[in-house]
Amino acid sequence: MSETIAKKTIFSGIQPTGTFTLGNYIGAIRNWGPLQDEYNCIYSIVDMHAITVRQEPAKLRQNTLEAYALLLACGIDPKRSTAFIQSHNPNHAELSWILSCSTQFGELSRMTQFKVKSEKHSDDVNAGLFTYPVLMAADILAYNADLVPIGADQKQHLELARNIAGRFNQKYGEFFTLPEPYIPKTGARVMSLQDPTKKMSKSDENPNACIFILDDKDTIIRKFKRAVTDSEAEVCYREGKDGINNLMSIYSAVTGKSFDEITAEFAGKGYGDFKIAVGEAVADHLEPVRTGFAKLIEDKAYLKECYTAGAEAAFKMTRKTLSKVYRKVGFVDAR
Repeated sequence: MSETIAKKTIFSGIQPTGTFTLGNYIGAIRNWGPLQDEYNCIYSIVDMHAITVRQEPAKLRQNTLEAYALLLACGIDPKRSTAFIQSHNPNHAELSWILSCSTQFGELSRMTQFKVKSEKHSDDVNAGLFTYPVLMAADILAYNADLVPIGADQKQHLELARNIAGRFNQKYGEFFTLPEPYIPKTGARVMSLQDPTKKMSKSDENPNACIFILDDKDTIIRKFKRAVTDSEAEVCYREGKDGINNLMSIYSAVTGKSFDEITAEFAGKGYGDFKIAVGEAVADHLEPVRTGFAKLIEDKAYLKECYTAGAEAAFKMTRKTLSKVYRKVGFVDAR
């Protein structure tokens, strides 16, 4: 008789800072749905992280609801995963305080994103901006997550979470799982359409640099038509062709075609034909997401039902963790 192997737990959070980009989608979010078959998945809209920079309250509420609806539209099934809004589970913030007492000031001061955001928001370098990597660690460790899907820019934060967990375990006995990164083999990095040496970003000042997953088909094709390429007029993947390499990576991600197949498909054709083909393929690939989102965002009652149930499940899981942590550090039992 074969033994049942417990599924590993994956935690991932995404900030509600506007519509997800094609880079967010290809590099991370579209992979989350299939993970539900293999793992115990926990997904959170991390609105508490969002307020480390100034937010307009009504806009933050709107962005949070839209981000949650987008998760569901992108394939997250609230019956198969725990999908919730971070601020609806106070255990994250409570655990963050305990973990901050196992975090060194010097570790936080070395966080690259703190330095970057401090320069960008120099008029509001607040304590939350400095300590939010500890809250990020709490997000992960509250569930004793085995794996965390991350991009290259989050490796430093995951390493900090591992250090904090290890230090806590050393002080109070083995308890926290040391989380490992989950990095997809392909599609992990989509570059700007206007400067293909930079990662695609929703904050790019050039509106043609970024594809949003809710952009309509005409907008998507127009942006791809304006994408930066080179003067060679040959669709092939090689060093020095950053623009074409980026477009080929995107086309490959949404069609499943290899670079060799793409090169053969566009042999003898110009960049204009290729750009239109990429735009159409991306628009068609995203159509189910746009349609699903349009239905979900109109059904506020269903969304509330889903995120409330998700928060209740998340609270129960994490309260057990937090109660054990409180006992380990020496707090008197409340009940």
